[in-house]
Amino acid sequence: MISFTDNKSFSPSDFKDAPFQKGEYENCTFTNCDLSNVDFSECKFIECEFVNCNLSLVKLTKASFREVKFVGCKMLGLLFDQCHEFGLMFQFDSCALNHSSFYKTKIKKTSFKNSQLQEVDFTDSDLTGSFFDRCDFLNAKFENSNLEKVDFRTSFNYSINPDLNRIKKAKFSMAGLPGLLDKYDIEIEK
Repeated sequence: MISFTDNKSFSPSDFKDAPFQKGEYENCTFTNCDLSNVDFSECKFIECEFVNCNLSLVKLTKASFREVKFVGCKMLGLLFDQCHEFGLMFQFDSCALNHSSFYKTKIKKTSFKNSQLQEVDFTDSDLTGSFFDRCDFLNAKFENSNLEKVDFRTSFNYSINPDLNRIKKAKFSMAGLPGLLDKYDIEIEK
């Protein structure tokens, strides 16, 4: 039987004696919890918030995230492409998402603020209208991605080939132009 939990705040002490309980969580807050390597498969999180949690290598097979906020979380190596697609909606603020994958995910109008997205795979993803504020994209992969109306103006270290991605009405700063011209192997001086 699937457990249902709502309006509960979780702290590290909640997981000392008992492991994470699979189920449905609504309007719950997880603060300073180490949930690394936990199996979130088929769990549902609706209007939940994770604050300063370690979620590295969490298993996300058919997990549902609807209007979930991640703040200050360590989220290394997550495969968001394995999440349940229906209603997938989240936002990230000051998170480390390095080595994660959003392959073929449809996450339109997603907000990423002050986050590390190094070596993240965005291949075939739909990020239409998303906002990346002060994000680090070192070695992130964009290929056949829909980046229309995406705001990259304050982000850095990205390399996006305009011929391989849809970038109509996307916003970039002058400082970010080298990231759009990488494929030409030209030198740009400031």
